[in-house]
Amino acid sequence: MDVDKIKNPSDIKDLSEDELILLSEEIRTFLIEKCAVTGGHIGANLGVVELTIALHKYFNSPEDKLIFDVGHQAYIHKILTGRGEQFDQLRQHQGLSGFPKRSESDHDVWEAGHSSTSLSAAMGMAKARDIMGEHYHVVPIIGDGALTGGMALEALNHIGHDRTNMTIILNDNEMSIAPNVGAMHNMFGRLRTNQNYNRAKVDIDGFLSKLPGGLKLRDSADRIKDSLKYLVVSGVFFEELGIKYVGPVDGHNFRELGEAIETSKRINGPVIIHVITKKGKGYRPAENDKIGTWHGLGPYKLDTGEQLGGKATAPSWSQLMSDAVLELAREDKRIVAITPAMPVGSKLTKFQQELPDQFFDVGIAEQHAVTMAGGLAANGMKPYVAIYSTFLQRAYDQLLHDIDRQQLDVVFGIDRSGLVGADGETHQGVFDIPFLSHLPNMTVMMPKDEDEAAKMVYSAFNTFGGPIAIRYPRGNGLGVDVTDASEGVPFGKWEVLRKGTDAVILSFGPTLQMLLEAQETLLKEGINIEIVNARFIKPLDEDYLDKLAERNVPVLTVEESMLTGGFGSLVVNYFNDHHQCVTVRRLGIDNEYIEQGDVDMLLQEIGLTTAHIIDEVKQLVGKQDEEAAH
Repeated sequence: MDVDKIKNPSDIKDLSEDELILLSEEIRTFLIEKCAVTGGHIGANLGVVELTIALHKYFNSPEDKLIFDVGHQAYIHKILTGRGEQFDQLRQHQGLSGFPKRSESDHDVWEAGHSSTSLSAAMGMAKARDIMGEHYHVVPIIGDGALTGGMALEALNHIGHDRTNMTIILNDNEMSIAPNVGAMHNMFGRLRTNQNYNRAKVDIDGFLSKLPGGLKLRDSADRIKDSLKYLVVSGVFFEELGIKYVGPVDGHNFRELGEAIETSKRINGPVIIHVITKKGKGYRPAENDKIGTWHGLGPYKLDTGEQLGGKATAPSWSQLMSDAVLELAREDKRIVAITPAMPVGSKLTKFQQELPDQFFDVGIAEQHAVTMAGGLAANGMKPYVAIYSTFLQRAYDQLLHDIDRQQLDVVFGIDRSGLVGADGETHQGVFDIPFLSHLPNMTVMMPKDEDEAAKMVYSAFNTFGGPIAIRYPRGNGLGVDVTDASEGVPFGKWEVLRKGTDAVILSFGPTLQMLLEAQETLLKEGINIEIVNARFIKPLDEDYLDKLAERNVPVLTVEESMLTGGFGSLVVNYFNDHHQCVTVRRLGIDNEYIEQGDVDMLLQEIGLTTAHIIDEVKQLVGKQDEEAAH
């Protein structure tokens, strides 16, 4: 069967087990070859080939609702629902999304770029079904890592209490992005060893149900089982919640998968099928990955798995930040690092290995990570929370209520701030300035280069107080050497990089490079602009702004962030609140979600390029001259 010619799930309904095995091999080859060109979340998808095929064979999508948690493991689902021909454009600009996308297909019933949402969404869909008197199946597919998220546990509690009819697929591959941690992970390990008990339980239930008076016999047997299972099984978590447990099931065995799914359909109420899969199955480089390198990556060589692309001339921003914190933590045991399941992505593995007692991976639990940092800070520690911008959104209340309101000394390293490219709208780090800048006690900074980053880290831990956020982008630094980090940065003060008289441009971070390029072009055309490194997004440098208002020159703010509530808005509001008449234009992202694509291409589409900046300055200067003439 040509994988890219599959039009819908009905094409696989009548395939035999041997044919399904052959199809799974063909899909793996297809994925490995396509992702070698486009990159993507190859490891997770190779692990769920048989599972996804089985789901589409035994359920009827889109009538039955298949809800993929996180969604990066939905590539096979996309193939089986007729999108194989689009895989050459996977994660490309205006191409196939790397996550479920409701606008792409009726089969994509839920969008998720963040983990632990599937069970709550499933509960909503199941209750909608019941209220409307409909009869479709609701099937959330959640990983063992995502099940450690607090939201997933809240949903499990509700599902079990309400006895809502659904089939939960627990995809247990012992990893999410990095190796899983915590008591839940250990419980799954114990469950994996109890296959005999669980298979016997299902067989006995089925046998007793067929006997005259079997339901009463089964109830009596249940009471006996309840008294014995504590002696037999170490993991009774789901049964105690009121959710029938089926498994463990070999997630690469079609017969076992089919039997488990059919069993779940016969049970009235919630069922969880515990499926054991191997992440990266069928491709040795991905199978051998123990730290999450193959979770999501760029193009690679088919034969070796070696990632393509030129060698970086400078370390990644994530590495720069974690190394700066580690250097301080070596001398001060009060400095601890916290990450919500991202030690690899945030480059904290070196910190973890060198200072294990000062490192905490709390699992996929952003809210817990932030409030735990608050508890540490309240008792004299100096916590550093390394977290992606788009993941920090999930802990907004904890930021406000637990950290900022109490003025606790917590440093947040906000990774992937700005556009991230191929992961698309769920991962673009463009909302943190608006939701951080209105917190009364929060300081928000962004360095222009490695040297300034090290100085900001030093000042955050040794000079400044209160909650502090240091934003930094995805990708690599500029190759600037770090001088003496202990010099720090003056609190709330901006830096004039180039003096000018005709207009002033305020920006921060990597965007400053575009401004410097624009200045060279504008100088040749007789326009002299002043470039300011507005490294403190909050607080603003009010002294500079007051002096700027006296100069009667136009101002342009540039930010790789949302304009609504962003840095430019803060500047405009300051001038307005102080009754200062200054012409201000803002360049940024205007009230829209940014989909996947190459970052340079996205910047071009948004209007954040050197050419756009030059055009804006020319318009500003021309407008100012016209007003002066009148």
